[in-house]
Amino acid sequence: MYQDKALICKDCGAEFIFTVGEQEFYAEKGFQNEPVRCKNCRGQRKSARNSGEREMYDAVCAQCGAPTKIPFIPKNDRPIYCSACFQAHR
Repeated sequence: MYQDKALICKDCGAEFIFTVGEQEFYAEKGFQNEPVRCKNCRGQRKSARNSGEREMYDAVCAQCGAPTKIPFIPKNDRPIYCSACFQAHR
């Protein structure tokens, strides 16, 4: 029924094998899509997600004018507050 498949990693471009066992596991879990990253890139992505490190962006507090860092790209449609002003604003 299943056969090993050679796939190309979306991140590094390396070829990797989607084994029969992995295909059976995916089918058992009801996963619809084949993996798009090799094992190494999946591991790197997972560790980056779990490390708690996020990219932070510089912004200026709309209330007190203090420089602050936020975890999202600031847009001009909403005010940005530093931690102290945000807590007081709630």
